Formats: sequence, C-alpha cells, structure tokens
Amino acid sequence: MDARWWAVVVLAALPSSGASGESPEAPPPSWTQLWFFRFFLNVAGYASFMVPGYLLVQYLRRKNYLETGRGLCFPLVKACVFGNEPKASDELPLAPRTETADSSPSWQVLKLIFCASGLQVSYLTWGVLQERVMTGSYGATATSPGEHFTDSQFLVLMNRVLALIVAGLYCVLRKQPRHGAPMYRYSFASLSNVLSSWCQYEALKFVSFPTQVLAKASKVIPVMMMGKLVSRRSYEHWEYLTAGLISIGVSMFLLSSGPEPRSSPATTLSGLILLAGYIAFDSFTSNWQDALFAYKMSSVQMMFGVNLFSCLFTVGSLLEQGALLEGARFMGRHSEFALHALLLSICSAFGQLFIFYTIGQFGAAVFTIIMTLRQAVAILLSCLLYGHTVTVVGGLGVAVVFTALLLRVYARGRKQRGKKAAPSEPPVQKV
Repeated sequence: MDARWWAVVVLAALPSSGASGESPEAPPPSWTQLWFFRFFLNVAGYASFMVPGYLLVQYLRRKNYLETGRGLCFPLVKACVFGNEPKASDELPLAPRTETADSSPSWQVLKLIFCASGLQVSYLTWGVLQERVMTGSYGATATSPGEHFTDSQFLVLMNRVLALIVAGLYCVLRKQPRHGAPMYRYSFASLSNVLSSWCQYEALKFVSFPTQVLAKASKVIPVMMMGKLVSRRSYEHWEYLTAGLISIGVSMFLLSSGPEPRSSPATTLSGLILLAGYIAFDSFTSNWQDALFAYKMSSVQMMFGVNLFSCLFTVGSLLEQGALLEGARFMGRHSEFALHALLLSICSAFGQLFIFYTIGQFGAAVFTIIMTLRQAVAILLSCLLYGHTVTVVGGLGVAVVFTALLLRVYARGRKQRGKKAAPSEPPVQKV
C-alpha cells in the first residue's frame, strides 16, 4: 500500500506532456524535475537572502541605528530599514476619479472603450502566450519533438524585470507622493508574489488553462479568510453567499469537465495543489499590500517596490541554482521563445498600468466587470485554440462562477452608493 501511494505522489509531481497530448521521445525526467523539489529549492534560495536580511533589520532596530548612525550608507539604511516620515508639504492627495466640466459623454465612452480594449488585449494575449510557453515545445522538426521550457522561475524574472523598468520610468516621469514605507517591508509581498506566480506557471504543466482561470476566480474565498486573519476584517452575508456560489460553480466544472488528453488523477492532483498554493500566496500578497498602503504611497510606487525585491530574489535564486545562464541559452536557441517571453512581459507590465488608469477613471466596479468578462473570453479562447473540452455541466459551473462574481460587483456598488468614502489606492492586482 505504501509503495503504491508513493508512486502516485511521484507521478503527480512529474510534469505531463504538452497540451496537445503528444508524447515526445525523450528520456524520463529525473527526480530533480519534481515540482515540489524545485519549489523547496526556490524557497531555500529566497531564504538565503531573506533570513540574513531580516536578522540585519532586527539588529539595526535594536541598536537604534536611526539615532546613532553616520556615514555615506546612513540614507540608504534609513530608507531600507526605517523609512521616511512624509512631511505635510510632501504629501500628494491620492487622485480620485475626476470628471472635468468639458468631459462629454462621448469622450467618456471613448475612454471606457480604450480602457476595456487595453485590458482585454493585454490580458487575453498574456493568457494565450502563457499557455503556449508552458505547454508547447520549441524547435520541433519532422525528426525531433523539440524542447519544452521548464523553468517557471526564469519566466517570473523576465516579467518582473520589465514591470520594474516600466514602474520606475513612470515614477520618474510623473510626480509621486513622498515615499515613507521602509523598503524591507516590500520583501514579504515580493516573496509571496513570486511564489504565487511560480505556482501559476507551474500548474499549467498539469491542468488546463480554463481550470486555472476558474481557480483564480475562486480566490475571493481565501482572500476573505486571509482578511479575517491578517487584517481582522468582517464580511457581510452577501459576501459569504457569493463565495459559496463560486465554490459550487468551480466544483461543478472540476468534477464534470471532459478529460484532457494529458490528464490523469495524479497530474490533476498535482495541478490542484499548485493552484491552491497560487491562491494562498496571492491572498497573502493582496492583504499585505493593503496594509502597506497605510503609508500613503501610490500604486505605481507599490508596483516598483514589490518588483524590485522580486527581481533580487529570483536573480539570486537562479544564480545559486546555475539556472540563469541555462534560461538565457534556451532563449538563444529558440528565438520564438524569446519573442513569446518578451510579449508576455510587455502584456503583464502594461496591463498593470491599464488597471491603475481604469480604476482611477471609472472605479473598481467597472474594472471588475471588464476583468470578469475577460476571464470568460479567456476560457473560450483557450478552448478554441488548444482544444480543451468542457461538458454541459462544466459550462453551467462556469456560468455560476461568473454570475456570482457579477453579483458581488452589484452588491458592492449598492453598498458604496450610500457612502461618500474617501478614494483609496487599489492594491497591485495580479492576474
């Protein structure tokens, strides 16, 4: 019995064949390619930076370095460990949604079309490319099956580098509030953000893209749980009701959808574990970012700080594993992969800016509706391009999920219409 269970665990951890179900003639993967081995290897790499850094921060705080420190490094240490108290003259009010007097309805409609188109094009392209990179092969010929890209961490690094550059340029070109948060506090959100992205990419080796999209839609449930644990929040009855409907819809889809060509109980289990990891880490990220916004920073400053530490973590971990050069060599061997990875990063970075602009112009409710419709279109597009099968009951499950999401938008909108709350910065959204 024990031997059989161990065989299932090992099978679950090994990546399955591509989305089209082909079985290339290649040597069997070694135990170092087990996803949980690579996960713990990545975590060990991040810990080699975070643990010494955390101990150094605690040491400097105990020694009251803010009062006794001197020298050229003092401003850097102060910014990283203690932060800066913003002065009243330095604080910029967070920009609320504004409608100028000369803003005609037709101009508002054009801006809405621009925002919706930018979000749809950015994230639909991002979804299609994500599935292509993680499930397809590169360099295939009549005599060779080609190579599969396997290092999800390298892909995370590429995304974060471009996002860091875009956020940095935006902060330079547009005046931002005076930064007050200790820089080290971004590292916690960065760690969970990197791990959630890694789980998201890795899961596509085991489950279909539609399954991943629905799992993301159901993350409101762990977000609520994390909100109660981390932020001590309370929720209303309609929020629990819609969360329950989302759970039912996702269960209907997972239990009744047609089998994937590459699917087996073991690989499905592995994919669901990775999706659960993605949802848990992403829930922590959003709640930690909510707490960081108490420092009155802008969303682009948040984007810059989180991506800065994400780049440091992933570069350090890849160098420790000797995988950074291997990822670069793969790009050199396959120019098509280099193009796909670059487009993936561009869509992710500029999609983030579309998020900020849309929420600033039209509010979170309109943004949520656009993104909910985007998720539905993404499932349809993936089924058409990659041949995923969805049964009638599975389709009904998808409908239940998106109906519940739209009900959440409607209920939240009715609740907020009765209040005149001060505008607040949204957390950095992850797709």
